[in-house]
Amino acid sequence: MKELLDKRLLWVGGKGGVGKTTVAAALAVLAAGRERRVLVVSTDPAHSLGDVFDRELGDAPRRLLPNLDAMEIDPDAEVEAHLARVTEQMRRYAAPEMMQELERQMRLTRQSPGTQEAALLERLSRIVTDDGAAYDLVIFDTAPTGHTLRLLTLPEAMAAWTDGLLAHNRKSEELGKVLSHLTPKQGRDVATPFDDPQEDPFSDLDERTRDVARTLIERRRLFHRARRRIENAEESGFLFVMTPERLPILETVRAVQALEAVKVPVAGVVVNRVIPDDADGDFLRARRMQESSYLARIDEQLEHLPRPRLPLLPSDVHGIPALEELASRLESLGF
Repeated sequence: MKELLDKRLLWVGGKGGVGKTTVAAALAVLAAGRERRVLVVSTDPAHSLGDVFDRELGDAPRRLLPNLDAMEIDPDAEVEAHLARVTEQMRRYAAPEMMQELERQMRLTRQSPGTQEAALLERLSRIVTDDGAAYDLVIFDTAPTGHTLRLLTLPEAMAAWTDGLLAHNRKSEELGKVLSHLTPKQGRDVATPFDDPQEDPFSDLDERTRDVARTLIERRRLFHRARRRIENAEESGFLFVMTPERLPILETVRAVQALEAVKVPVAGVVVNRVIPDDADGDFLRARRMQESSYLARIDEQLEHLPRPRLPLLPSDVHGIPALEELASRLESLGF
């Protein structure tokens, strides 16, 4: 699995409480020690990345070690920034007497289902597609599995929503004509003419319609570019972290199947907190007997993936020295 740290994007995820943040942080330390410029990003609203590093982290990268920066994305701040951009754009076209109602609607939108995920997806997409960033590897410490799956499949839903909104925007007769006759240019690797960066189908429309349409299309192009990179196995990989217990096994197997079904490359699973062979006592022996059946199930149901095992440690991993020790363990496992 050594090639995993040679990619540009690495997603570390799994059920809550299995140690994925610790593994993501240790992998970042390991990659930085190999002279790779690394950014590790927490997207989990319940941030613990700063706790693992024993450092205060915020919404901007902070240097922790040579070649290693870390940050925790604040979903609420992303929502505020997104709604501020929308409000400013609407202010250009709305009558002054309408602004009070528009601002009220924006306040309601803050609590709407999916608002945080949509704002977070846009921020992640910009990180994923930023070719000018000063990093060789970006490691994402993602939220628990269900959230991650929704995050990775949201581009399709938002693309369909954008198509529907544009297609039904019949208040603009000119836009309707454009939609009715445009087709992708031959030889272009795009799904629709709206995804083609070389085309501007809105150049002759009125200013308001043109700006709204361009905003929607640019967001759609952004999501598509990010999704193509996530699907590219040479550039991106998803690593699950799990423990040898019933619920993490069930959730991880389902999640692996779901990601593979949407062509997201799964690189492997780290089986964390395996009871060491030399652990003593009747209680641990009994736990080890139960654990052996779970390990056998993992080997059977995920046999097509690498499955390195990390032992249960005598203490929590906390601070950079402990992470460096865990990084050495990961390296010995083939990372």
